[in-house]
Amino acid sequence: MPLIQAIILAVVQGLTEFLPVSSTAHLILFPWLLHWADPGEAFDVALHAGTLLAVMLYFFKDWWTLLVCGLGGKYPASAPTEEVAQHKKLFWYMVAGTIPGGILGKLFDKPIEEHLRTPMIIGVSMILVALVIWWADSKKDLTRKLEQSNFGDAIGIGTAQAVALWPGVSRSGITISAGLFRKFTREAATRFSFLLSAPLIAGAVAAKLPALIKLHKAGSLDLPLSTLAISILVSGVTGYLVIAFFLRYLQTRTLKVFVVYRVVFGIIILVWSFLQAGVR
Repeated sequence: MPLIQAIILAVVQGLTEFLPVSSTAHLILFPWLLHWADPGEAFDVALHAGTLLAVMLYFFKDWWTLLVCGLGGKYPASAPTEEVAQHKKLFWYMVAGTIPGGILGKLFDKPIEEHLRTPMIIGVSMILVALVIWWADSKKDLTRKLEQSNFGDAIGIGTAQAVALWPGVSRSGITISAGLFRKFTREAATRFSFLLSAPLIAGAVAAKLPALIKLHKAGSLDLPLSTLAISILVSGVTGYLVIAFFLRYLQTRTLKVFVVYRVVFGIIILVWSFLQAGVR
């Protein structure tokens, strides 16, 4: 793969991983539309490592606080007892919320990868999930803060995250929608979504990393390590900027622009698919 293609796809990953538009859909469709060769699993690992780096760096203080408090410590040292207790609960809610996606990912990741990553399925998913996001975004009384989360929120949003294995759904889109259905504010639902994404992305990268290392040692890695490193960097920087932008954006705005984008993009994909099928 030429370096310029790698950089373009890394930017696409960074832009779409955290916006509710489906990074999987865009990474499948960009090479398909532009007639590029499949970049392969090694490149997919690199891109997800980049966005994992972005979400871990952006929420480093949050995760450090949750980890220390969740494991029985106290951070910061001056934090009131009630605040420490809330951080401890939130940490274990994140653990619980990761379980559905982890189980379904282990069971169905490979069948989905082999049979469902088609433009037609992605186009339909883009439109249907846009309607779900629109429904959730139109809810009233979105007043709950992240500190008010409970175990039911963790299971509900975590189960929604598992649904995002289906191509075209969008992990952030479906989990933010689940948060809105639970009456979180848009910003709180997004923070919950992004915090919850870190363990699942880390698990996906860790699961594929041994095969990547094996390929490298065998000398059969299709992409140079320099291209993978640049892709990680570009994906990470782009993802970090998108997280910062999106959280500020949702303080005063709704998700409607992303609903419109998904519907229009989904229609374009379906029309293009029908035209391609007609040519054959």
